[in-house]
Amino acid sequence: MPYEWPPLVPGDPEEIARRVAAVLEDAWQRLAAQQRAVPTQFVNNPRTPHTVATLEEFKLAILAFRQRVDQEAQQFVQRQLPHLYAAGAQTAAEALNVTFTWTTFHRDALQSLAADSYADFLRRSQEAERMANQFYRAAREAARREVPLLAAGNMTGKQAAKNLAARLAVEHELAHIVYRNGARVPVCLWAEDATLAKSAVAYNAGTLNRVRQAGVTMVEVFDGLDCGWTCPSGHRQGQPHDPIR
Repeated sequence: MPYEWPPLVPGDPEEIARRVAAVLEDAWQRLAAQQRAVPTQFVNNPRTPHTVATLEEFKLAILAFRQRVDQEAQQFVQRQLPHLYAAGAQTAAEALNVTFTWTTFHRDALQSLAADSYADFLRRSQEAERMANQFYRAAREAARREVPLLAAGNMTGKQAAKNLAARLAVEHELAHIVYRNGARVPVCLWAEDATLAKSAVAYNAGTLNRVRQAGVTMVEVFDGLDCGWTCPSGHRQGQPHDPIR
C-alpha cells in the first residue's frame, strides 16, 4: 500500500495496541449484541418474516465487524509500522555510527512488511467471522425448518422456542474468539497481542535490515529455540526479510 514520505509518527506501541483493542472490542460487542437479538426474536415472535429480518441485521453486523478490522489494520500498517521500522533502523545506525535514510531498499522492505502484516491481521480476524457465520447458518436453518412449526400455535410452542434459543446461544456463544486448537481468547487480548507482535516485527525488521545493509552478517537474537533464526552452525543469523516471532 502507498506511503507518504517521510512517514507519519504515531504514539507509543502499547498505547496504540490498547487503542486498537478497544476499537475492535467495541465492534465485537456490537456483533455479539446483534447475535443475542436473534434467539430473543425466536422467543418473542417466532414468525418467519420477523426472524429472517433479524438474521439479516446480524449478517450486516458481521460485515460491519469485518470493515472495522480492515480499517484498523490499514491505519496500523500505514502509521505505526513505518514509525517502528525507522526506530529500529535508527537504533542500529547509531550503534554502527552510520546514518539511516529511507532508501529504496528500506521502502521496498517496508512495503513487503506492510503487506504481510495487513494480511496476517485479517487472517486473525477470520476465526471470529467463521464463528459468527456458523451461528448465522445455524439460525437461518432453524428459521427455515423449526420456527414455522413453533409458530403453529400449539401448547408447547413457547417452551420449544425458548429451548431453541437456548441451544443456539450455548452452541454459538460469541464471548470469546475460539481458535481451532480450542484456545479461548477475549477479543480485546487477541487484538492487543496481534498489534504488539506486529510492532515488534517492524522494529526488528528495521534493525536487521540496517545492519545487513552495513555489511553485518551475524546477529544474536534473544528468542526461543523455535524462532526460526538458528542456522546449521547453531548461531543466530539475521536475514533482511525474515520474520521474528
